[in-house]
Formats: sequence, C-alpha cells, structure tokens
Amino acid sequence: MSLVIDADAHFIEPDQLWNDYLEPKYRDVRPRAVQDSQGRRRRLIGGKLLPPIPMPPPKQRARAEGAHDPDARLRDMDKAGIDVMVMYPTTGLYFFGVEDVGLAIALCRAYNDWARDFCARDPKRLLAPAVLPQQDVAAALAEARRAIEEGKLNGVFMRPNPIGGRNLDNPAWEPLWALLEANRVPVVLHEGTTQDVPQVGYDRFENFLYRHMVSHPFEQQMGLLCLIAGGVLERHPGLNVAIVECGVGWVPYWLDRMDDHAIHWGHASAPLALKPSEYFKRQCFVAAEGDERLLRFTVDAIGDDNICFSSDYPHPDHEFDGIVQNIRAMPGLSDQSKVKILGENAARLFSLC
Repeated sequence: MSLVIDADAHFIEPDQLWNDYLEPKYRDVRPRAVQDSQGRRRRLIGGKLLPPIPMPPPKQRARAEGAHDPDARLRDMDKAGIDVMVMYPTTGLYFFGVEDVGLAIALCRAYNDWARDFCARDPKRLLAPAVLPQQDVAAALAEARRAIEEGKLNGVFMRPNPIGGRNLDNPAWEPLWALLEANRVPVVLHEGTTQDVPQVGYDRFENFLYRHMVSHPFEQQMGLLCLIAGGVLERHPGLNVAIVECGVGWVPYWLDRMDDHAIHWGHASAPLALKPSEYFKRQCFVAAEGDERLLRFTVDAIGDDNICFSSDYPHPDHEFDGIVQNIRAMPGLSDQSKVKILGENAARLFSLC
C-alpha cells in the first residue's frame, strides 16, 4: 500500500521553545498567552497585544500532547493510518505581523531550529517547512539558504498576504524563487486569520467567523493569482507551490476565471505563454480537507494529479479520527484518485519519491 501523507498538520509551540531556542536578548518579548482586562485569552508578541480569537468549547480544543510531543504525534499518526505528516506552526502564523524585523528573524530561526529537532525524532515521517521572515527579503533568503544547507527542513512556508508591502509577484522575490527552484524545494502558502497583517475581511467585519471564512480561501486565491498571472511560474518552471488549509472546491472556478481573463483582459497584464490553468497543473498542489464534500467534483473538473489531503491536526477545524478511512470510503472517487490524493501527489511535491 502506498504512503499516506498528511500535507497540512500543525504544531502548537510550547512555551519552553522560546526559553531554549530564542536569542537571549529577545526572550523578554517572546510570544506568550495573556489575559486582557475583559478576561479574554490573547497573544502578546514583541510587546504587541494581538486581537482576540474566540476560543472553541473545551471538547473541540487541540490534543495537547501530539501538538508538541513527537512521540505522542507518532502514536496518533499510527492510530489514524498516516505515514507522514507535514507540519506548520500555530504561534508562528503571527510572525509575519511582527514589526521589529530583528525579532521576526530571531523568532523564525528559533522556531525552525525547534521544528528541526522535533522532526529528528523520525525524519522520514515528520516533516516541517521552514518559516521565513517575509518582512525582509534578504533575511528570508538567508533563512531559506540555511534551511536548505542544513537539509533538515522540507520546503519553505510563507503567507499569501502582502507582507512588508510586497505581493508574491514582486520582483524582489526573484532570488528566492530561483533558490527554491534550483534546490527542488517547494513553497507552501498558508493563510491564518491572525488579524495583524493586510487581510481580506478585516476592514469590514468584526465577526471572527466572517473573517476566518473569507481570509483563508480569498487570500490564497490572490496569492495563486500573483504567482501565475505575475509570471513567477513561467520564469521558474521547476518551482512547485502548495496551497493548504482552504479546501479545493474553489480551484475549478478560479482556474476557469483566470483562463477567461487571460483571453479577454490579457492586454492589461504581462503576456503568458500558457493558459493559467496549465501553469497550475504543471506546478501547483492544493490540499483537500478530509471531510470536503466538493472533493470528487473538483477531481472531475481538474483531474487528480494536483490534490493532496490534510487533517489540520491538532487544530479543531476538522475531525481527525477516521480521516483516512473517510477518504478511502468516499463515493465518486476512483481507487487511483484516492491513492494519489492520500499520498502520491504529496510525495512528488516534497520530493519523497
């Protein structure tokens, strides 16, 4: 039986991480949870109190042990039938809004070193792309080089939002795309409703459900638009891109709309040699959620070569128990499609085959 690879799981970084890995001069402004004057739990990073997020009821909250303990994680993976997990931060989603660039760099380095050591427990099963300090291009490039040279982290992690005033098609990012392409290292785009960077919905909604619902898919759609219509994937045909934690049902619509705009509005943008959907099929991967009802319709529309699966473990957004079996039992998908979605596509993405 082929490998089962979860393309989007998470850590919940323990407080001890910052004591053990963060440069001493920044430890007083390390990330931590505090309670505000209204009794709400909020994050404090670099002296900045971040907007509150409504906490789910206790029964929905994250599994504490596997969130930060590799042995507990591996036990949960075994129980679920998952061979490999690709893991991203939770607190680290907030690094991109840190205004002090020196602190942002130090936080990324500390997290990446901790994640490297976590994955060393079983490096064939536990994978973690390096988080880049996206506020500063030179620093992001340096951290990507460090991760690649050490060879212990799998890809790089970026937000699709305009961090530091730069979209992903900004020419300043060209050296990074060239570095990733030359080393066969993918870039993973992952949105987070952190409410501390430019973000769809933040300017018009106070309701966190609204903000969360729109920020994940719409920011990812715009990030993909920049990479394709901005010519990044044309200039770097060996660069692979993964888009996670926003489902896949939007993909056929967005590709169809991009293709249509390339025909009718292509004169308003730099010309492309291929249709936008062709760049996507050549270089992009998206992660389906385990209970996503539109999965089989998406396969009908775009095929099964560009879709992975994700659990979001240990976050409470989706059920983890039985997730692999749910996909294996999903009606309307061929056995071949299920094998690709459960592991083969992610193995290509992360160069595991």
